[in-house]
Amino acid sequence: MAIARYPSIVIDCPDPGALATFYGAMLDWKVTISPDWAQVRAEYGQCIDFQQVEGYTPPVWPAQDVPQQMHLDVTVDDLDVAEKAVLDIGATKHPHQPGESFRVLLDPAGHPFCLCLA
Repeated sequence: MAIARYPSIVIDCPDPGALATFYGAMLDWKVTISPDWAQVRAEYGQCIDFQQVEGYTPPVWPAQDVPQQMHLDVTVDDLDVAEKAVLDIGATKHPHQPGESFRVLLDPAGHPFCLCLA
């Protein structure tokens, strides 16, 4: 029997509300914002949390001077359509693209995430 369920991912950032708004728009999940914490949650319960960190330094990828520590992979049906949509809501495309079945982008706080073909 599981001890717990629905593990969430907590991401450090300078502005939890802005990052939750970005991921909420990308995933079409409900956004809840508090002063130093925010969350996006799917109807089925999965969530991603964002906590404010003073002096936050974004990761530098693919170099490891400031390691990425983690990244999210999200599944999409069309890379070009999905890329345009996330760029429109605040992502930036990373210049280093090491594969053809996925795209590496940066969220508004500089965390790498990948759009991956289904």
